[in-house]
This record gives sequence, structure tokens and C-alpha cells, in this order.
Amino acid sequence: MDTAPTGDAGAAQQPDRGYRDNIAQIEPYGIDHIPDAERHGKASSQFFIWFAAGLNFPIMLLGFSAASLGLSLSAAIWAIIAGALIGSVAMGVMSRMGVHLGVPQQMQARGPLGFVGNLLPVAYINVFAGVGWAAVTIILGGKALGALIGVPFWVCAVVLAALQLTVAVFGYNMIHYLQRILTFVLFGLFLLVTIVALQRGSSVLEANPAASGYTGGAGGWVTLGGHFLAFLIAWLPFASDYSRYLPGTPRVSRDAGLFTAAGNFLTLSWLGITGAVLAGTTDSSDPITALKDLTGPWAVPAMLAILLSSFSQNFLNVYGGAISLQTLGLPLRRSTCVTLICVAALGVSLWAADGIYTSFEVFLNLTAYFIAPYVAVLLMDYYAGPRRDRSRLPELYDRGRVLEWGAVAWVVGTLSSVPFWNSSLYTGFIARAHPEWGEVSYYIGFAVGALVYLLTRGLPPLWHRSPGGQAAGATLPAGETPDVPHASGASKPRDASGASDTPGASGAPGTGNARDGRPGAELTTDRPGS
Repeated sequence: MDTAPTGDAGAAQQPDRGYRDNIAQIEPYGIDHIPDAERHGKASSQFFIWFAAGLNFPIMLLGFSAASLGLSLSAAIWAIIAGALIGSVAMGVMSRMGVHLGVPQQMQARGPLGFVGNLLPVAYINVFAGVGWAAVTIILGGKALGALIGVPFWVCAVVLAALQLTVAVFGYNMIHYLQRILTFVLFGLFLLVTIVALQRGSSVLEANPAASGYTGGAGGWVTLGGHFLAFLIAWLPFASDYSRYLPGTPRVSRDAGLFTAAGNFLTLSWLGITGAVLAGTTDSSDPITALKDLTGPWAVPAMLAILLSSFSQNFLNVYGGAISLQTLGLPLRRSTCVTLICVAALGVSLWAADGIYTSFEVFLNLTAYFIAPYVAVLLMDYYAGPRRDRSRLPELYDRGRVLEWGAVAWVVGTLSSVPFWNSSLYTGFIARAHPEWGEVSYYIGFAVGALVYLLTRGLPPLWHRSPGGQAAGATLPAGETPDVPHASGASKPRDASGASDTPGASGAPGTGNARDGRPGAELTTDRPGS
């Protein structure tokens, strides 16, 4: 049976729940730190999890946009490769963080942002986007299933949501097992779709200044690459969720990053370039109609590909959304959170199925603007800050760390990118004035967020709440030394040097001070109802 969040116990020595690599057992962990005894699997599993998730027909449609941007085929190919490469490398790095720390990506963000500072980005970026993308995927899969068996869409949507809910409840091991199978099945189906579509119609794009979306060669190149980068940016807050059970060794961490990057890069490059070659062979923006146009008599296996790809994506959308709900501090079991995400996604899919889901998908793409500075803060906190130190894992479960400067960095990074936003729903004033620059908002938000983090990381805590009433960072009387939170909840005194022999997270060094080593820091638990 899975458990509700266990608060600071998530960073303390966990009891052995015997999960290991058992596929048929419901995953017993949620946002908890994964203890050494439960670490299992191979780094190559990251290739299958992301290769299967990337086999997605809408990626091919992204390649179609090369024609409307007026790009030549060679320029389109290099733009797709560049966007896919940048996003894939970022995914690999974030996956390595999960191997090393053994906690979900969203929980890692509590370190630089604080408990309250992390609520808004998790609620919007992860929960909202998780529900939204799950709904879009149910719509595509439901329409494909309806086309195959001739039943109403709502019936297909309910069936898909129920199956995806069941797998997500079983959790990590079941998802990895099925993603490996789907990798081979979907590879064969999408290879067939690619061959058939290319045989039925392809074109060699030429640079076209008269194209509807032409903004210049450089601007179009940056924008097309940004489309593929944005697809992976949406996955970045979930990368560690699927690597956190792997053995936390340097070699496994390195290999997991490489396999993650490879799985993402290969699928995006393959389907994106295929889409660019096929650009102009169909006028439909609806994926189902477009695929029928491209495959003709081979539409049945093409519909099957879309149907099965809805599973490979939604296993991750639903599972990640459930982890996000727990990260918000809700006292709910992971299985309950999975159910809530699935029910919400089903409701949205039934509401949005009749002609408006394309606009809804554009709206969801706006989340990438918020994710770029969020990822910048996480990466800076890990590589330039203290987060690589596993002895500081208890900080992630400390609600007393209300607000940290990383939250300011995220807000400033997001706001700085707004003038550069270039979307059909909203276009910033700089983007309107300089369309020839293309879609640069992701890079602006990331750079500013990273810079603000680096400038503020040495400042005293922004807002810490102490059970004893003493503000974090306050100075103790001369000769007094602060207590160090012990995993059991008791305290052990530091010696005069400030060192502690407190045992820390499973497989990690001693916990040290849960609040940056500053005096007056006491651990506030993250238990349900606290």
C-alpha cells in the first residue's frame, strides 16, 4: 500500500518496504527520499522511458511549421537538431540529479525556493500542466480509438483514463516495465508511418520570404528550434521522478544522464525532421486528420500508433502530476493523487474535445515560459549552490524554510521574459517590435533567473519560521551552539567546530544543520496536517 507524505521522515532512515523491482506491487513511496535498500535498476532504463514518451505524432506536426516560417529544408533540419539537443542535454542533467539525491524534481525545488516559494510554480507548472497535457493526450488517443472501433469519444476517453490511472497507481516499476515494451512497439509503428508518409508525399523546402510566418532566416531558425526546445522544457520538472530509484553511484548517474539525453534527442530529431520533409503535404492542423492524409490506406496502424503513444506519455503526465500534488503538502496518498489527476484530465478532455483543444494546447505551451527560469534556479542551486550535498536533504522536508531567494530569482526571471513572449495568445512588446529575433524568451528567462540566483545565494534566509520563535539567522549568545536535528526528531549538540555526528539521509553523510548551518535553525516537520 502506498503512503501519504511522511515529512522529514522522507529524508531520514526509511523502513525497508520491500519494493525493489517488484512490478506487481503498488509503489509505497511518494515524495519520500528513496533509501539505499530500495535503489535498483539500470541506467539504460532512462533511454526507454523517454524514447517511448517522445514517439508522439504532434512532434511531426511541429516540423510542419518549417514551411510557414519560410525556412529551407537544411535550415529547418539544423534548427530541429539544435532545439532537440539543448533540451535533451538539459533533460540528461536533471535526470542525473534524481539519481544522486533520490527525491523527485519538484521536491528538489523546495531547496532554493522554500516551501511556500515552491507552491505556485508546482501548482501551475506541474499540476496544471500535468492535467492539461494529460487531457490533450486523452483527446488524441480517444479520437484514434474511436476511429479504430467506431465508438463515441466519451467512451474511449473513459477507457483510456481508467487504464492510465491503473498503471500510474502501480507506479514507478510498472511504468518502467511498460515503457520498455512500448518502445519497441511504437518504434515499429512510427517507422511504418514515416516510410509510408514519405513515399506518399514529401517536399524539399526552399527559403520562402513570402511565407505567412516569415520573420527572416535567423528569426525563423530560432523560433523553429524553440518549438522543439519547448516540448522538452515541459518535461524538465519531472526528469528526476523516473531516475530517483537508480543506485546513487557516479557511474550510474553519468550513464543515466546520457541515456536520458539520447532517448529524447533521437525521437525529437527523427519525427521533427520527418515533419519538415513532409511540410506542405497536408493542410490540417488536427493530428488525426493530418495523419489520415499522410498515410492513406495505412491509416489503421497510424491510428494505433497515436493510441499507444497516448499511454507512453500519460503514464508520465499522471504520475508526475500526482507527485506534484504531494509536493504541495496535501496530506494525500499517492494513489489518491493519481486518481484526482486522472479525473481532472478526463473532465478537461471531455470539455475540450470539440474543436478547442488546439487553442488549449497553445495555452499550455505558455507554461514553458515559466519553466525555463524555474529550471535555471534548480540547476544553479545544484551546481553552484549546496544541493549536491546529500546531508542537506532534510531541508527539502522542512516547512519552516518558508521562502528562499530562489523564489525571487524565479519570479524575476519569468517577468524579464514576458516582453519577449511570442505566442498566438500573447506577444510581448519586444517580440512585436523585433520579430526578426525569433522566440528567445526561454533563453532570457533562464539567463536572468540564473543570474539573480547567483547574486542572492549568499544573502541571509528570506523567511524562515522557527518553532522556538527565534528567527532563522538570528545570533545566539556567545558560547552557545545550536542543536542539530536528528532523524528521529531529537536534537544532538554540535561540538565547538560546528561538526555533528548526526546520521543523515539513507546512504548520505550526517544531516548537519537543516538550515544552511545557521544558528537558530530547527527542523519543522512536513507531515500531513502539520
